[in-house]
Amino acid sequence: MVEQADRRRFPIGAEVQSGHAHLRVWAPRCGRVAVVIEGSARSEIALSAEGNGYFSGSATGLGAGGRYWFRLDDQKKLYPDPASRFQPEGPSGPSEVIEPRAFEWTDLDWRGVSPRGQVIYELHVGTFTAEGTYAAAAERLESLSQLGVTILEIMPLADGPGRFGWGYDGVNLWAPNRLYGRPDDLRRFVAAAHAVGVGVILDVVYNHIGPNENYLGCFSSAYFTDRYKNEWGDAINFDGNNATPSREFFIENAGYWIDEFHLDGLRLDATQAMFDSSADHILAAIGRRVRSAAKGRGTYIVAENEPQETRLVRSPEGPPSERGFGLDALWNDDFHHTALVALTGHNEAYYTDYRGAPQELLSAIRWGFLFQGQHYKWQKRRRGTASLDLPAESFVLYLENHDQVANSGHGARLSTLTAPDKLRAMTALLLLAPGTPMLFQGQEFGSTRPFAYFADHDDELARAVAKGRREFLAQFPSLADRDAQQRIPDPAAPDTFASCKLDWSERGRNGHIWDLHRDLLRLRREDPAFSAQDLTRLFTAVLGAEAMVLRYRCASGDRLLLVNLGSDLHLDVAPEPLLAPPRGDSWRTLWSSEDPRYGGRGRAAVEADDGFHLPGHAAVVLAPEVRP
Repeated sequence: MVEQADRRRFPIGAEVQSGHAHLRVWAPRCGRVAVVIEGSARSEIALSAEGNGYFSGSATGLGAGGRYWFRLDDQKKLYPDPASRFQPEGPSGPSEVIEPRAFEWTDLDWRGVSPRGQVIYELHVGTFTAEGTYAAAAERLESLSQLGVTILEIMPLADGPGRFGWGYDGVNLWAPNRLYGRPDDLRRFVAAAHAVGVGVILDVVYNHIGPNENYLGCFSSAYFTDRYKNEWGDAINFDGNNATPSREFFIENAGYWIDEFHLDGLRLDATQAMFDSSADHILAAIGRRVRSAAKGRGTYIVAENEPQETRLVRSPEGPPSERGFGLDALWNDDFHHTALVALTGHNEAYYTDYRGAPQELLSAIRWGFLFQGQHYKWQKRRRGTASLDLPAESFVLYLENHDQVANSGHGARLSTLTAPDKLRAMTALLLLAPGTPMLFQGQEFGSTRPFAYFADHDDELARAVAKGRREFLAQFPSLADRDAQQRIPDPAAPDTFASCKLDWSERGRNGHIWDLHRDLLRLRREDPAFSAQDLTRLFTAVLGAEAMVLRYRCASGDRLLLVNLGSDLHLDVAPEPLLAPPRGDSWRTLWSSEDPRYGGRGRAAVEADDGFHLPGHAAVVLAPEVRP
């Protein structure tokens, strides 16, 4: 028995050994655990107690594709495996034995990804295509590669109840969601992405487990703790009594996705709710496990962290007071918030502390978080930690993501909330900034399909979720009155889910928007001034109430990015050194958001004998030109 356990790849779950499944489960709440094999005649095999809450054993007659349950003590009710590799009938159905070694990988030369030089694309498998499957999503990979995307960030795949959902209430953390295909279909998707040069990272939720059809507590109460307050349910026990097996469950799960699915990293959801006061923080441990599971391939780990704690991306080496967790990047909500205010003019609720001014946009690009310990009026407390010394790739910048689109109330996309020319200008600022840009599915072609919150729960929970959603959105005065509240989409309605599926015919009708994104990403990739992602060679200045300049110093020739989110601006006097052409040259227009190819009015000269002419709602890239 011990020798079999020693040959396991992961400490829990069912793994095929010599044609039969070897099972191991942590169930300290139980005196006896048996595996019940599904079939024409159910058979039951008792597992051996190891003496530390673990039970293990081989199940003769149970192999790859076989389905099984656990019986806890003498209960009539049967339970799925907490570390099930697949739940073909959903979270309350039997678990299926999966043999990952039978899959023939075609990406063995893939070397992974690195933190620099990336362009992220966030997608939800169920709404990315009409079919909502891994196979259908794979058909779009070539187009995304041609666009310039280098990493796909997949919204959570852990299996959960219902016919649809965002994935953040998953209950089977080791089982890829049955709604999108089988585990090997996910492997084919990853291999196909690697074949076109695109990495894949997975959004994982390690801060809570979904409330419905969650059976972890039936095996052990030590998975959870009441020592911390968690707004989404019971907090995970990472540092309390008997926390070691609970930590192992999540740490090994992180390694599992990297090892058995060749994923290139993780996006860690709401890390501020991963409470751990132990000497080895769970986030650092997860990071190490991801790196080791990759076996030399490059990996990328990005975290969402609402209080903006930069220790997550600081090195684990060095003095204890400066020691971090060694992750790669953080989502930068500050950039999003000020950009949205600039685009829409609205700064209610959690946008209260932002003005959308050029100074805020430039500071978010140059220094990371805008709030690094200052008083934050909306929360009535200080917010953020220092990030002045962090490199550009430590921050992921975006104009849209799943949360922020849905929080518009009706899931409205920016293409419907602001002027097209103004959005083109802001897109240029996003895609040419040194930080790592992220697009949300359909953004690259101006999708008008909403992305609202949707979750399929039983009636009682569905009503509670809908009520909670309305109460959350009531923080926005524009969404607080009765009429507005009634128009908020019902998360449990199938029509809400269906309305969020991308309409790919818009890609054909909006080719000019796709061209804009493709050309900007090509400029970012091929022009050394932009590809360097070097904040030490970036200089910025405010030119007007809504206008700004970014100067990228480069040995092969400086670049100016002029962005004007207001009306036409004529600088007939320009006492700003960043506007001065190098070596007595003049400036020529290298790229303009007003190019007719993108739906603009036309490219006009920016620098003339009478000063600089900045077109309104536009972004322009200037390069040096030798004067005659």
